[in-house]
Amino acid sequence: MRGEIGDYGDSLRRRLALLRGVPLSALELVYSRHLQLNPGVETFVRSCQAAGLKTLLISGGFTFFSERIRTRLGLDFARANMLEIDDGVAGPRLSGRLVPRPWGEIVDGAEKRRVLLEVAELMGIGTEQTIAVGDGANDLPMMAAAGLSIAYHPKPAVREQAMVSIVEGGMDRALAVLRA
Repeated sequence: MRGEIGDYGDSLRRRLALLRGVPLSALELVYSRHLQLNPGVETFVRSCQAAGLKTLLISGGFTFFSERIRTRLGLDFARANMLEIDDGVAGPRLSGRLVPRPWGEIVDGAEKRRVLLEVAELMGIGTEQTIAVGDGANDLPMMAAAGLSIAYHPKPAVREQAMVSIVEGGMDRALAVLRA
């Protein structure tokens, strides 16, 4: 997230290997007990949707979580890494690997940028009409391609490169910029 790891894909694969054998139910516990939306995100998303904007979640995390968040917020689209699940006698468990997808395997900075550009093209809009929100180094390529980049409680490198940076308060603070 701070940009200190040279090969994000290799790092992710190594960390995933440590999860081999973890029951799928552990992810449900993480989601239900620990995953919380950042303050102001729901207000920000609802306001964008009310204004007719399409909303996307492009995450270096996992579809297990991103699809639940997409549904919860009514987002138009989500892209994330898909965990491979082994169905064993003891129930579904993580294999420690990702599922290859038609577009590739890992949502890294390059993939986040590519998705932003592809969705803008499919919608028939220029990138100057896009907004990207991020906090970590893997968001920088996407943020650089967007017409407006917003850093939300960002790592230092992201804060320096974003057009707008929110370091205090909720995500709904970005609405002041959009209304201006």
